Amino acid sequence: MSSRDKAPREMPKALVEDFLEQEAGTRAFLDELQKLAAEGRHDEVRERLREFAEHSQGAFFTVALSLGGTAQFFADVEAQMDAETGELLRELPETYGTLAEEFSIVRTEQTQDRKNPVTSMSASTTYRDDEEVPLIEYAPLSGDMQLTECRESPEEVLQVAHFLVQSTTDALEVALEEDQAVNTEELSSLIDRREELELELGTLRDQIDELRRTPVDE
Repeated sequence: MSSRDKAPREMPKALVEDFLEQEAGTRAFLDELQKLAAEGRHDEVRERLREFAEHSQGAFFTVALSLGGTAQFFADVEAQMDAETGELLRELPETYGTLAEEFSIVRTEQTQDRKNPVTSMSASTTYRDDEEVPLIEYAPLSGDMQLTECRESPEEVLQVAHFLVQSTTDALEVALEEDQAVNTEELSSLIDRREELELELGTLRDQIDELRRTPVDE
């Protein structure tokens, strides 16, 4: 594990001291980020946060952990510093709580080597009469930032799903071949996701069978 991974848990005092040394500037920066977010400029917020994490690691992690409401972090700060500092940090979510998810995502990028992790999906359906085909409009979101926007038929959407599942099985196959461990938490989540997929595939199978039994007007 790298020193960056360990820093938020093992060095709260050092992190917070960095924050306190640049508190005024950091608060001005956070005010600016909130303004950008309110204007819908979420991709800019993400990039600015990445730069902040890279160049002001202590202040970044202090804010990220404070906005995340990590009880152990506050307890460690009060134990290593004082109750007043702990209270100061507990007040940050009241002012900058709208940035909590963005800080959490960039923190994940920094500590776990992720990139724009998908946190939700926006989707709606329409119908194209001349083709007799439903259409699905979908957009994966990372926090409030829309990653892309697509409009496709059910078959085309399932092709994308197939690509993703195939990439997953390829990654697991490499792990098995190279004797790479998969931690218990990841494995447990994989099992949950597989069961969810199997449930949805069962529903899909029933719907396709019903459509096959439905007469098609010539």
